[in-house]
Amino acid sequence: MNDLYQHDMILAAQGAVRIAGVDEAGRGPLAGPVVAAAVVLNLSEPIDGINDSKKISEKRREALYEQIIQKAQKYATGISSPKEIDEINILQATFLAMKRAIEAINGFYDFLLIDGNQYVAGLSKDNQRSLTGGDAKSASIAAASIVAKVTRDRMMGEYHNQYPQYDFGKHKGYGTKKHREMITQHGLCEIHRKTFLKSFF
Repeated sequence: MNDLYQHDMILAAQGAVRIAGVDEAGRGPLAGPVVAAAVVLNLSEPIDGINDSKKISEKRREALYEQIIQKAQKYATGISSPKEIDEINILQATFLAMKRAIEAINGFYDFLLIDGNQYVAGLSKDNQRSLTGGDAKSASIAAASIVAKVTRDRMMGEYHNQYPQYDFGKHKGYGTKKHREMITQHGLCEIHRKTFLKSFF
């Protein structure tokens, strides 16, 4: 059993049997939503290879995603749109996406492990803990990071079909040189975050 599972097993032994790991993907891009996931793993059946989504290849993430959604006790995603990001700012939109993911698992948890250094507002602080760098410390958070990342990447692939001129399928909305060149050439589309791109107006 790897150290990420060991972390969660210790917490479970203290009484938090159903641990929901919560993480997000897509805070930094210039386009697309921010996606959060809440995942309650079956800690008695570890999934080999679970790790921070940023540390594993796309192919490996996809394979782990399929295992997670098949073997997890419960999982859900929450989304905050580019419009919401522009209206309430990316930090608040991230927490909104997290709250939506948590609400979507319908109370199927004893304890929340939140990636980062802040609690999710509007939910009791008694049964949640923030964990900086949690996707590299907790299996539950790492699983959530994989589900959030794969879900968002697939969404950006769909947006690529809708707006092929921006090549969203390749850069996923991040501010690459190619993406910025495409914005200069074509202007902004519906899924661009206007507050991130004021320099282009």
